[in-house]
Amino acid sequence: MSTMDSIINILYASLILAFLFSTVMATSIGINYGQIADNLPPPEKVVPLVKSMGANRVKLYDADPHVLKAFANSGVEFIVSLGNEYLSDMKDPAKAQAWVKTNVQAYIPATKITCIAVGNEVLTFNNTALSDNLLPAMENVYAALVSMNLDKQVSVTTAHSVAILETSYPPSAGAFRRDLVSCVTQVVDFHCKTGSPFLINAYPYFAYKADPKQVQLDFVLFQPNQGIVDPVTNLHYDNMLFAQIDAVHSALASIGYKNVCVQISETGWPSKGDADELGATPDNARKYNCNLIKLVSQKKGTPLKPNSNLNIYVFALFNENLKPGPMSERNYGLFKPDGTPSYPLGFSGINSGGSTNSSSGNRPATGGGSSTPTSWSPQDGSSSSGYMSITSNSGRVLFCWKSWILQLYITVGSISVLFSQL
Repeated sequence: MSTMDSIINILYASLILAFLFSTVMATSIGINYGQIADNLPPPEKVVPLVKSMGANRVKLYDADPHVLKAFANSGVEFIVSLGNEYLSDMKDPAKAQAWVKTNVQAYIPATKITCIAVGNEVLTFNNTALSDNLLPAMENVYAALVSMNLDKQVSVTTAHSVAILETSYPPSAGAFRRDLVSCVTQVVDFHCKTGSPFLINAYPYFAYKADPKQVQLDFVLFQPNQGIVDPVTNLHYDNMLFAQIDAVHSALASIGYKNVCVQISETGWPSKGDADELGATPDNARKYNCNLIKLVSQKKGTPLKPNSNLNIYVFALFNENLKPGPMSERNYGLFKPDGTPSYPLGFSGINSGGSTNSSSGNRPATGGGSSTPTSWSPQDGSSSSGYMSITSNSGRVLFCWKSWILQLYITVGSISVLFSQL
């Protein structure tokens, strides 16, 4: 083979490799990075872990400076959050201005902050004072961004529990709780004016846990099943998450908003639970997250919105040992605090022992089997308290394309051989 032929083949193989990587990035999913724990790795150790997963979007429950500094120049997009406890302060424009300056402007452009979530599941706390503070807080935070010329790159939103729906079945009958319609309408009007997304936290797990005899496990885990047909639209649904998303779309349409961007700010499945938490197993968690990312990668949208991009953030990056509530609350993580997977993961950059192939050298070497993995030291006083629990009222994360990984290895191997022939 001539040198020119070798170069042509190398370029051809490189194009294949570039195409594969572009496909990965196009289907990347977001990840929630909670820190209610005393044994989590420092953010500097988390950067290579997130990158090895292929995740390029992270949602925080605060604006932790340690995390935002660690991810500087990483290219990872961030949603930072302003906790419910700060909403009353944000009614003061000066305090909103100070918060944005300290927690957002100070880190841009090195850290790619693209969104601020003001409060979490505020409307379903059934606290009138808290609900009344939500819209003024969002408006003042947005006004602060405008004053700093950041409103074109940073949006303002808030995350809602799917429990804001009074009716969710069939999806076409989706409707908001009557006592919340006024508040929701004002918030959605804000989204339309500012171009920000409507965020929903949706957990099919809770539906299965509440009624395992009536809710088919395969339907909530994206496994093959007969599914349901909406009697009004005749649309077929083979998984509960898409039915929930379309119920939200129907609810929005019922109050006059048909084209609002809906994103799933939280969804996940626990790998462990108490005796009465049926379904909280490693195998079910693996199936839920793996099948979810496969659906997202197909870029088909939901039955009602087939052309809409599925913007989904999986909950969560780590198990968090200090979260209150049932055992499941502390076991939503894809990873244990030492960096090992909570259950077998299909990430191309992570082996079964949890170590990554990152060239940064920041990941500890961990062994499989019964060996004790290297642990990270917990952060000193930097854990987040921006949220506390997931309630029933309220994989890119799993990269399961084994055939893609095989293709990638074959391609890399081919390039190596070609180089050796030059």
